[in-house]
Amino acid sequence: MQLRAALLGAAVAALAVSSAGAAVRIAGDPGGQIGPYLERLAALRNSGERVIIDGPCLSACTMVLGVIPRERICVTQRARLGFHAAWHPGDNGRPVLSRGGTRLLMDVYPQPVRNWIARRGGLTPRMIFLSGRELTAMYPTCGQADTVAGRSRPAASTPRIAAPQTVRGERTAAAE
Repeated sequence: MQLRAALLGAAVAALAVSSAGAAVRIAGDPGGQIGPYLERLAALRNSGERVIIDGPCLSACTMVLGVIPRERICVTQRARLGFHAAWHPGDNGRPVLSRGGTRLLMDVYPQPVRNWIARRGGLTPRMIFLSGRELTAMYPTCGQADTVAGRSRPAASTPRIAAPQTVRGERTAAAE
């Protein structure tokens, strides 16, 4: 009888664990449109999940730095963030800079990131990269527990990635 009660207690405790203990891994995100990214990042912020930046996070992906609280973000030695001015396709299909979009990006970024961008001449069509010591001066490095496979799931933050699926107990996202 005590074993049954202990097992029931363990099962209830396991069900009570929230996603706040989970983590989302960003390991190769090329970016995309600002609007869909803001929506997905807001949902991620509200989920309580931590974010591990473990590879390229480019363009709109970089808004993660301003939407997710700093204490829920960590970076690995492979983290590389790429920033550029916002743009949209013009009538002829060529990129046209978006002052409003660029202003929105800068408003989203936290002050240390804005300062770093300003020291490099601001956001322009040319991508600038934040990584290594400059990045770890702003964000903590991930501990070993953060980087162990199975404790995180790949980010499903881009429109190119389908809804997460469960594979061998680990949440993952399949490419569309």
